[in-house]
Parts: sequence; structure tokens; C-alpha cells
Amino acid sequence: MFFDRPKSGELAVLVHMDLNTENEPDDPREFEELVLSAGGDPVEFLTGHRASPNAKYFIGTGKLEELREAVEHHCAEVVIFNHTLSPSQERNLEKELKCRVLDRTGLILDIFAQRARTYEGKLQVELAQLQHMSTRLVRGWTHLERQKGGIGLRGPGETQLETDRRLLRVRLKSIQKRLEKVRSQRQQGRRSRQRAEMPTISLVGYTNAGKSTLFNRLTDSEVFAADKLFATLDPTMRRLDLAEFGSVILADTVGFISHLPHKLVDAFSATLEEAASATLLLHIVDAGSDERQRNMDSVMTVLEEIGAAENPQLLVYNKIDLLDGMEPHIDRNDSGRPVAVWLSAQTGAGVDLLADAIRECLGGELVVGRFYVAPERARLRARLYELGAIQSEETLDDGGVILRLSLPVADFNRLLKAESLNPGDFPALTDIPVIAESA
Repeated sequence: MFFDRPKSGELAVLVHMDLNTENEPDDPREFEELVLSAGGDPVEFLTGHRASPNAKYFIGTGKLEELREAVEHHCAEVVIFNHTLSPSQERNLEKELKCRVLDRTGLILDIFAQRARTYEGKLQVELAQLQHMSTRLVRGWTHLERQKGGIGLRGPGETQLETDRRLLRVRLKSIQKRLEKVRSQRQQGRRSRQRAEMPTISLVGYTNAGKSTLFNRLTDSEVFAADKLFATLDPTMRRLDLAEFGSVILADTVGFISHLPHKLVDAFSATLEEAASATLLLHIVDAGSDERQRNMDSVMTVLEEIGAAENPQLLVYNKIDLLDGMEPHIDRNDSGRPVAVWLSAQTGAGVDLLADAIRECLGGELVVGRFYVAPERARLRARLYELGAIQSEETLDDGGVILRLSLPVADFNRLLKAESLNPGDFPALTDIPVIAESA
């Protein structure tokens, strides 16, 4: 049966089933937040329990009748399942309910389509949508599934469905070709940063953990941040100057979610490669969430899929302003290295501790000491100020200065090369060692 579907659905009936076959069932509250983020208006939430999904409708006939009554009572435009439905299950449900049926993957894709702003983001979303749609074309063309003869109906020897599939394959190849170009450009940018020895820090974490708010706090940016799932979709990169260390690149990435569709992971591979190649991952966690550990496990699952699970990681427990009696602090391991920072990106409490922890994680070897700079080396002094490496300065009678420095060895060597200097041309005063391990 073919029927006209609404162009957009607002009044929504939600369905969540507890299945014995699911090891990690999705959170119903998170599901409702997803629907609200998509602009839906939930009018009823049906729940139930089954040992396993029904092959034809996913739900049983009794629950199907209950669902039909709810749709008719509320004049609902869309029914959304908190599960992954097969194409045939979607078709069968739509035939019975006379309205549009959407599964969890389709819902997340719809949210992503609303959030995409950049050219790359729109391409990635379209790729994921077309991959999802390719298995569901039969649903819309059951009235044209056969070849027909007669005047005006003789075609190229293929059904309308075959024509659509062929056009879909052409479009998929076109998008993949464009995304390959984007991926090449990103790789070129990463190689440039590697040549400049510029560390990259990627913010990763569960959706709505506060990544964009922290990104704005650290970089004084105005990236869109809101208390909703998937507020950020398009990746953003900014330069961040760390006192006593130098410059780093900070990258804000799309949030992860439990059971993130593989189509999205594949489509956003170019963006997620930023996390895979990062020098340090800041794993942002909503400290007050009841599902904190489960969300962290979901993030680690995605990081494993993109090959970033082994990258150095610093946990950042955010939103401590919502916890009673919690003060900003740094958790350290037995060797004294920072492993977690507790802070509030909203109020700014503890952000200075995060900067300290990042410096310690990235520090490695530092050049620490007092150095003499001759009067004719004024440009060298200016470059050191640009790097934020000068702790104090003492002017001498001959016009030279003694600078107390602290900066990474890589920055120090790169500076000497740029100024065509040898270490002997930039002597250190011997009362303080030149090279020291960072704390």
C-alpha cells in the first residue's frame, strides 16, 4: 500500500522495548532527549518487554494494536523506535500504522542533517543518509516496482527502483570522491603541523558532556554550545597558547553516543581522524551523569573503532558545579602524572588546573634556565616573548639581558634554527641546568 508521508513529523509516539537479546540496552531518557533535539514533540511513550524482536513488526501484535490506537488518538505524524529496524520491519509498520516510522539510526541522522553547517559536514551527513536510504528504497516505490508497457511507459529496460538505485550509486561515488579530497587536505594540514612540531589536542567525549563550552572557555571562541544532544557537529580547530609551554592546536569534535551507527563512523572518518592523530586526547565526562561509566565505555568503543584508543588521554570531569561540595582538583597516578582533572567549564572553576595538567602531559623535556641575550639579539628576545617562554628578565649595563626561560626542547631548537644560531651563541648561565625533566 502506498500513501503520502508528511514532509516533517512533529507529534511523535516513542517506542522502547527491553529485549533479553540486548547486552547494553539504550537509555529511554536519552532517547527522549534525542527526539526533543530533533524537534519532535513526544505525545506518548510506549514501553514493553520481549525475549527477542518480532521478525515482521519488531513488536508483537498486541503492542502493535496499542501503538495503532496511540497514533490515531494523538493524530501522530511519526512513530520513532529506540532500536534499529530492518527495512522490511519499517515497511510493514508504516503499512499498518499509516504514518512514518523511524528507527534510532534514522533519528540520529535527522539530527545530524539539522546541525550540519559546513560544506564538509553536509557531505558527511548526506553520505550517511544515502547509505542508510539505499536499503529502504522499496518502501517509496512499491507502485512502480515492475516494468510496464504501453504508450509513454516504455523505458530503458529497468524498473523505477533500479533507476533510483543506479542514480544513488552515482551520487554516493561523487560524495565519496569529494570527501576523499577533504581527507587529503586534512592530512596535508596534519603533516604541516607535524613539521612545525605543533602538538594537537582533541576534545572527545559523550554528546552533551560540555566539550564546546570548555573549548570556548579555553580559546575565547564562540562555537555554538547548547544543553542538547549533538549541539556540535562540524569540527572546529583553534590555536591555544599555553604559558610556559608554547602553542598547541585544540580541536573540538562531534560527540559520541551509545550504539553510534557504523554509517556515521564511516561517513565522519575524515573528521574523526583528527582524534586518531592527536598528541593528547581530552576525554570530557559529565561528572554528574547517572550513566557516567556507561558513557565513558561508549566513547572508548568508538575510539577503538577509529584507532585512537591507545593515544595518551587525560580525563576531564566537567560540570562539578552541579555536584554538592565538589572542588576543582587534579587526580594523579603513583608516579605523580595527572590522570584526571575535575572542573566546571560553565563557571571556569578549575580551568587553570587543566592548563597545568596539559602542560605536564605534553611537557616531556623542557629547556629551563637563565640565558644571556646580547643587545643585538633583540629579535630573539621578541620571539621568546611570543612563545610565552620568558619567566623573568634582568637588564645588564651593556644593554644585554638575562632571561629566565621555560619552554619545550622542540620549540627551543626550532627557534635556534630560525635565527641561524648555535647553542653556543645563546649561552646558559651555569647556576641552573639547561635541560630539566618537566614535573
